[in-house]
Amino acid sequence: MATLLHIDSAAFPEGSTSREVTAAFVASWREQHPDGKVVHRDLAAAPLPHLDASAIVAGADDTLRGELAAELAGADAVVIGAPMYNFSIPSTLKAWLDQVIIVGHNAGPDGPVAGTPVTVVASRGGSYAPGTPREDFEFVQNYLEKVLTGMLGAEVDFIVPELTLAHSKAEMAELIPLADASRTQAFAEATEKAKALAARLAA
Repeated sequence: MATLLHIDSAAFPEGSTSREVTAAFVASWREQHPDGKVVHRDLAAAPLPHLDASAIVAGADDTLRGELAAELAGADAVVIGAPMYNFSIPSTLKAWLDQVIIVGHNAGPDGPVAGTPVTVVASRGGSYAPGTPREDFEFVQNYLEKVLTGMLGAEVDFIVPELTLAHSKAEMAELIPLADASRTQAFAEATEKAKALAARLAA
């Protein structure tokens, strides 16, 4: 029985593109694994504390850090909703990463998370794609790819719905067709990637 760890970090419970796309991923996953398990951790509804000195010293012996590390290690796959806030990830997601990554316990190429497929839904209000004026301001994919592969040895893939603010910002009205196309593509990728991943793990 395969286990999917589902992490959401968008502040708003409704109208969040990252939440909607991760939900589509989970729905596709469940279709392939009707008897499987999905563990959902909503970091906005139940935010984790920032890492403090005592938790750093305790490492995996810290009750919360041990729980989070075991939850991650027990997952066959992970999907993370990571909207861009101020050019980076939400602080709630950073707190989860700080708590769950424990050097000497699960970090490194031979750790329990090494090779685990992690799909990140990196939504953003504008576009930070290569060749755009704000390409250099993209710190979501850059950071998460480095920390998840470099610290945990995970296998990381991204789904990137862009221009999510086009419908609510008058100055972005001309970008609505591009926003709609990006959104459609994101949902299609979520469905197909979840299906392919589920089939791969079942093989």
